[in-house]
Amino acid sequence: MDFRAEAEKRADAKIKFEENLYKYLIVNSIIAVICFVFLHSFSLLFFVMLFWGISVLHDFFRAYPFGEMVAPNYREKMINKELSKMGE
Repeated sequence: MDFRAEAEKRADAKIKFEENLYKYLIVNSIIAVICFVFLHSFSLLFFVMLFWGISVLHDFFRAYPFGEMVAPNYREKMINKELSKMGE
């Protein structure tokens, strides 16, 4: 198993998630203002938030997989992580 390739893959997934999340927040904020000022209805906003939100949620689960938390060696990984934080 190539650890560097796996680390690059995870880093790319996290970057993609963060970029998509920032775009989601900015665009939906602009749409919310437009809906409030001009349309007086938030139906367009809810439509965009729902379908784009599914994509953001999908990117989140790809960037931060929860399957590792139930892996048999999860406890050992957490111990090693805590030891490295403590400087040992």
